[in-house]
Amino acid sequence: MARTPLIAGNWKMHKAEREAEEYLQALLPRVAAAERTEVAICAPYTDLKALVESARGSRVEIYAQNMHERAEGAFTGEISAPMLSELGVRGVVLGHSERRELFCESDHALALKVPAALDAGLTPILCVGESEQERDEQLTQRKLRRQIAEDLVGVAADRLAELVIAYEPIWAIGTGRVASAEQAQEAIAFIRALLRSRDERAAEAVRILYGGSVKPDNAAELLALPDVDGALVGGASLQVESFAQIVAAAAR
Repeated sequence: MARTPLIAGNWKMHKAEREAEEYLQALLPRVAAAERTEVAICAPYTDLKALVESARGSRVEIYAQNMHERAEGAFTGEISAPMLSELGVRGVVLGHSERRELFCESDHALALKVPAALDAGLTPILCVGESEQERDEQLTQRKLRRQIAEDLVGVAADRLAELVIAYEPIWAIGTGRVASAEQAQEAIAFIRALLRSRDERAAEAVRILYGGSVKPDNAAELLALPDVDGALVGGASLQVESFAQIVAAAAR
């Protein structure tokens, strides 16, 4: 089954509104010809409304970096899926390793967030991956099996095709280290096998991205792997030139 590649830039806590808009205006002409690739910018909350307006009519979609699982309530400082949808946001990153590690986000919380995102019409990018210690102890598959099982427990098999999964080996995020092509392919093929155990047909439609120090000089090799359907790009997405080069690598 043909899957459209997705290149998503995760800005994390970077770029205030003016800088974000300047970046987007510089990026749009650089990716306008990438017709076989979807492009998304995952921006801070304060940038979302301006970016949605600036990107309207273009091929760039705007995603959030997190959301609360409830539609409303006494949750000071949180943003809900319906709030994001009302702005015109198209998707949301969930379960990024930084959220899990620094903000104690649990698999139980993600089991609530993923279906909430789907019900609000958002595309969730669910992040999964192992730590350096887990890889060294050959626990990668056990970690991925637990995350996929627990985080997707509330997603019906016939809705699997609506989500995106990003495999991000934690030891390769922001470190300059990158999983070898063999390591990335092995982990992503295992994720696909886990999804097939839920629903064979739907599993073939799920896009699985690689995330972990993706840069212009390694993007082509990673994106050429059979089961890799794009990339979740961190630091390299902060510069228009490097992000545009990664998008171009996916469009080849």
